[in-house]
Amino acid sequence: MPESTGDRPLGVFGGTFDPVHLGHLRLAEEATDALGLAGIRWIPAGQPALRDAPQAAAQQRLAMVRLATAGNPRFTVDAGEVEAARPSYTVQTLERLRRADACGPQRPLVLLVGADAFAGLPAWHRWQSLFDLAHIAIAHRPGFPIAVADLPATLAACWSVHFCDQPALLAESPSGRIVTFAMTQMAISATQIRALLASGASTRYLLPDAVIAHIHKHHLYQEN
Repeated sequence: MPESTGDRPLGVFGGTFDPVHLGHLRLAEEATDALGLAGIRWIPAGQPALRDAPQAAAQQRLAMVRLATAGNPRFTVDAGEVEAARPSYTVQTLERLRRADACGPQRPLVLLVGADAFAGLPAWHRWQSLFDLAHIAIAHRPGFPIAVADLPATLAACWSVHFCDQPALLAESPSGRIVTFAMTQMAISATQIRALLASGASTRYLLPDAVIAHIHKHHLYQEN
């Protein structure tokens, strides 16, 4: 379903996607259903600020995300961070989306993150401002909810203010809530995939076929 579906919440899914794989796709698909989202806007990072430089160039990663999401009408791809050619900060991306006609100041936005990324949230640039701009939805393993006691103290305090156990309420405000959802576990990682590609091993059934074809065509992730 296109992004323009009324005022239903829009998911925002950022990452290096180096490369995008079936675990990413399944997370986005399940989040859409579990949280009642109108769709997902994928935003590949241009220059990630908190991690080492991706192995594939930004334009190549953008191209792979476009190939991976093609054919799913609930997914769209945003090239804003790639085209900005400067370090990517989530808070600035959300501010940009709020200025865009497709989102505006009142459309509910839902930032999708994994449990590990959420635990590291206090290291993000202006992280507390995220709650003024979007809701945050955390994917976790089935049967293993977020262990609030293990979170950094500042984040645990934030959780106590913002946590909501009813995802349906995301549609009632533009931002400010934390929700969680369980997703099917898929033991797939981009690190594992890059190692397989470097060794010449098969990555079939870990990546979409179109992404595999793109990687081989452009000789990505090969050892020098």
